[in-house]
Amino acid sequence: MAKKKHRGAPFKKSEKQSSGGYRTLVLNVFAKNQGATLTHKQLCYLLSANAPNERQHVFDAVMALVEKRQLNQLNHHSFTLPIQTPEEGILEMNPKGFGFVRIEGSSNDVMIREENKGMAIDGDRVQFTVIKDRNGKREGLILNVLERARMQLVGTIQVRNHKAILYPDSAKYGVPVVIPESKLNGAQQGMRAVVKITVWPEQRKMPYGEVVALLGYAGTNDAEMISILINQGFDPFFPDEVLREASLISTEITNEEIAKRLDLRTITTFTIDPVDAKDFDDAISYELLENGNLKIGVHIADVGHYIQEGSALDKEALKRSNSVYLVDRVMPMLPEQLSNVLCSLRPNEDKLAFSAIFEFNEQHEVINSWYGKSVIHSNRRYTYEEVQEIIEGKEDQYAHELLSINKIAKSLRAKRFKKGALNIVSEELRFVLSDAGVPTGTILKTSKESHQLVEEFMLLANRSIASYLTPKKEKAETYTTVYRVHDLPDLEKLGLLTMFCEKFGLELHIDQIQEAALKLNKLLKDIENEPFYSLIQGMVVRSMAKAVYSTNNKGHFGLAFKEYTHFTSPIRRYADLIVHRQLFEKTETGRGHHRSTLEEVCKRISANERKAIEAERESVKYFQTLMLIDHIGETFEGIVSGISEYGIFVRLTANNCEGMVSIQSITTDRYFFDPERYVVLGKRTGKTINLGDIVSVIVDEVSPRKRQIDLILTSH
Repeated sequence: MAKKKHRGAPFKKSEKQSSGGYRTLVLNVFAKNQGATLTHKQLCYLLSANAPNERQHVFDAVMALVEKRQLNQLNHHSFTLPIQTPEEGILEMNPKGFGFVRIEGSSNDVMIREENKGMAIDGDRVQFTVIKDRNGKREGLILNVLERARMQLVGTIQVRNHKAILYPDSAKYGVPVVIPESKLNGAQQGMRAVVKITVWPEQRKMPYGEVVALLGYAGTNDAEMISILINQGFDPFFPDEVLREASLISTEITNEEIAKRLDLRTITTFTIDPVDAKDFDDAISYELLENGNLKIGVHIADVGHYIQEGSALDKEALKRSNSVYLVDRVMPMLPEQLSNVLCSLRPNEDKLAFSAIFEFNEQHEVINSWYGKSVIHSNRRYTYEEVQEIIEGKEDQYAHELLSINKIAKSLRAKRFKKGALNIVSEELRFVLSDAGVPTGTILKTSKESHQLVEEFMLLANRSIASYLTPKKEKAETYTTVYRVHDLPDLEKLGLLTMFCEKFGLELHIDQIQEAALKLNKLLKDIENEPFYSLIQGMVVRSMAKAVYSTNNKGHFGLAFKEYTHFTSPIRRYADLIVHRQLFEKTETGRGHHRSTLEEVCKRISANERKAIEAERESVKYFQTLMLIDHIGETFEGIVSGISEYGIFVRLTANNCEGMVSIQSITTDRYFFDPERYVVLGKRTGKTINLGDIVSVIVDEVSPRKRQIDLILTSH
């Protein structure tokens, strides 16, 4: 039986106006009809090219493609596509409708135009074929969706003629979904809803689904946060089976269980966390030994004791991979019964822990270490702010202990930077929320000594355990662990960073990777008070490789560690739970963990981590719009925080919110982006707009749904 040929849609007007449009359409027909031999007449039929001029354009397009060797001419009348092996990759969509397929191990992404993506959406693993390859810039057509990134979509319900369709919030995250009347579950015209896809047929046909949650008509915080989570592929709701399993876990710590562990309940122990923290997954203990040395313990909630490998809880934790921290809520990796109760190291309660205990001499060197399961009793819960006050001189019951621990932390930190660790100062925008969840202000939080105290001991535990779990060379082919790797930067990217710095009159010469960290630290130290500091620091971060989870140890460049893993947050990271299990296995049996079972898990949790970061960023953008929604038309002072060919970004001084001034909206002159000087330049006046300039702007338009703030420049 002859293979059925897919007939295309008639030419669009825009396509008729472009010879390139005709060529693209012809290639699409051949790609959709893999292996087919087609004549000019058949092509015209499949493209619905009926008018004489359209048929001539099709013929011209075919001959142009033959000349470019993108089509093979078999005889005078017949043509076929050169045989190409289909490729696979992950589709990353742009909100404007087009996207790119990212191919693992390759930097040569393949562009996918909107008309060539079929029913694929952002994050899908797809099979595609290349239909254009010009100067190394490839375009493709998606043939099949191999794995769906999400089966829940958020959008607006439209009901017409007893037929309902959910239109997604963004073409990036979804496609229209047909909803049978019996599956509307109370949804009405114009409502926003969460739809679970139940049937997804051939990729070029709309899927069918059912409404699983109603989000109302207007954009509330709940609706928008749920939308953000689902759009990133997370399910905000735990399955009933998982909640039921969590509720059945016993809260009792038996004497039999205590007998199996190191009993540390009499040792001075405390937690240090953000003021609004609800889950306390790490604690630090202090013990002065008779020989004058200090024994400092890092105690982590023993999540592995409560979650059995392969259970419903375990599978759900892997599916989520990490907790997602949005502005006004947390989507936890584990149900609240575990994250906030059983596994939280709350004060004045006996808790099961997994401990890493270090003995320090007077030179702040680790001379002994111990890893194993324990039972602890936290004496006090501190916030970072409280500890900072103690460091700065405030009296406290445990001031001596905290100051002694901080002294060691400062020593560890100095040693890290001496060995070549990067000194990146991060700023975190926090919102002050009313009881109704309305933002009333913002705070820019930076790392202080209290944060660094905790950070250094967590780093020490992670580094030490990574070293302990690293197999000997003769066993490395069989056994491994989950490393947190940060690969060496690429010299080419560092070269681009050097060129970027030159635009600001900064010198940066890195000839060897080994000297990169020291030179970058010096650069950032030299410009820490300059208005363009945050931009340069951002460019430094972007020139680095991304930190990921992997079974292949490449070290951690940013921290200057030969081996590094994540052990200290199993309540919120699945990687840490794996390491806990591996550590227990090795301390009990001396065996390692088989390599073959881990790498796919590493890829999965790395991908979910990226999604979580994107969700967190989007929630920040949303709350920024809420800060300004009632201030449209008002004038604010701000600082130019970024420049692009489309406009200038301005961070408002009053509230730290950031919006964009379109270059086209500046009417005092005809401005354009000068990439050589990295400024916006007035063509007539020669006046420049630079990073760090103080400007006045009017809030012109605010869209919470689009997470967008548009500004108009009034003076600079």
